Amino acid sequence: MKNKEQKRGTGLVTGAASGLGFELALLLAKDGYDLILADVDAEKLQKTKETIAAQYASEIQLIIKDLSRSNVAEQIFHAIEGKPIDVLINNAGFGIFGSFNDTDWQREMDMLNLHVMTTTHLTKLVLKGMVARGSGKILNMSSLAAFQPGPLMSLYYASKAYILSFSEAIANELKGTGVTVTCLCPGQTKTCFQEVVSNGAKVSENKIKFNIACPKQVAEYGYEAMQKGKVVAVPGNFNKFLSKLPRFVPRRTATAIIRKIQEKNRDS
Repeated sequence: MKNKEQKRGTGLVTGAASGLGFELALLLAKDGYDLILADVDAEKLQKTKETIAAQYASEIQLIIKDLSRSNVAEQIFHAIEGKPIDVLINNAGFGIFGSFNDTDWQREMDMLNLHVMTTTHLTKLVLKGMVARGSGKILNMSSLAAFQPGPLMSLYYASKAYILSFSEAIANELKGTGVTVTCLCPGQTKTCFQEVVSNGAKVSENKIKFNIACPKQVAEYGYEAMQKGKVVAVPGNFNKFLSKLPRFVPRRTATAIIRKIQEKNRDS
């Protein structure tokens, strides 16, 4: 039976075809939001639409775009044709494993475009309307990786640190505007993320199975934090502890620990 919640506005979710993006889109639909879902995977995105439409009465627009390409944020903004966005969830992302000296630059540039440029530009484009209306919520997907350097995933960790710093800064700037910014920083989560680390190579297989979270629970935690206007959301007590660890040990030590974890977690 479809949910008959009163419409609350429109939510735009990137990387909505699977994992946390899919779960967050479901939560928006459950709460009565219409949806604009963006992803590069047309087949999975269509299945996402069908799954949500079978349960909820949300109007759903699909945008098939590779969010790692230049100027894609502007293309998405044009595709929504001026529709007011009440919730923006910048979820799309992927990782690359390997020594910076050996990894593929094109793949790295795509990741940086996605995590840094697309996230920043889409936020800027949507934010102006939110501020003008005096209301809006933004959820940016970072990671536990944001809190320290990450050898063997150096650019991934650095890009997630950018998202965290950027989100905290604009959250402060937006105080009193009616617009809030939340940065969700999960640890290992059971999604298809690992399938695209190192472009799907065997090296992406996790060896450490401890502390892997359920995507539904992570999404619910982040969604609730966003609705409350919390700035930084780290799901899980152990992850909260890990996020604070760099404050109490030298950065060199924290970096060395991450290096050992990465080497143990994947074939290297």
